[in-house]
Amino acid sequence: MPRFFCPQPLVAGTTVSLPEAVAHHIQVVRLAPGDLITLFNGEGGEVQASLVAVAKRSVTAQIQAHVAREAELPYAVTLAQALPEASKMDWIIEKAIELGAAGIVPLSAQRCVVRLSAERAEKKLAHWQAIIVSASEQSGRNRLAQLAPLQDFNHWSSQQDLHKRIILTPRAEQSLADWARHQPPQAITVMVGPEGGFSEAEEKAAMAAGAIGLAMGPRILRTETAGLTALATLGALWGGM
Repeated sequence: MPRFFCPQPLVAGTTVSLPEAVAHHIQVVRLAPGDLITLFNGEGGEVQASLVAVAKRSVTAQIQAHVAREAELPYAVTLAQALPEASKMDWIIEKAIELGAAGIVPLSAQRCVVRLSAERAEKKLAHWQAIIVSASEQSGRNRLAQLAPLQDFNHWSSQQDLHKRIILTPRAEQSLADWARHQPPQAITVMVGPEGGFSEAEEKAAMAAGAIGLAMGPRILRTETAGLTALATLGALWGGM
């Protein structure tokens, strides 16, 4: 059954006009009145709905039963990803959402090749938010991951947080997998550097602010692989996969 994000109240028995983007998608895939769809608004659970009218510029649906189904990890993992080259960030965000990331923090680090002006950063954030919505629809998640504004790494890493921060570095003696085996499931943030990794100075500053330096094993992973591997590792060890 097709799933769509619909950021509005979804009350059983009511008829709602679907957002323009959802209406367009329904028309493209040629759904018709009477067809069933699934809607979620990010507040938990989902609803089944029946299409009432499909017009050229609008679609309405009648909300049926609410289903209290969730697909979230039992702990929150935030991926703090330094900006990679080209369109890699799109792919990283999409796959991180599929793997259950609760938050995405884009970082501007010393070795980032990509530098975004305020205007470009705003456009990128809107683009990444759309990817989060699409990946959530596809993967069956009923809550949207939080997308933070683009952050300067040094400023962001110096701030205190309520949960642990992990900085992935090949210089660490302990692996993420070994650390996680001896820890209870908990909310954490995983920090991943750009193609050249975080600089030694950035790593030291982050760890001085409380971050834990951990490795991903004996092999050096690409920036687009490291964070996703970390999410999969935690899912395998702490549950939720």
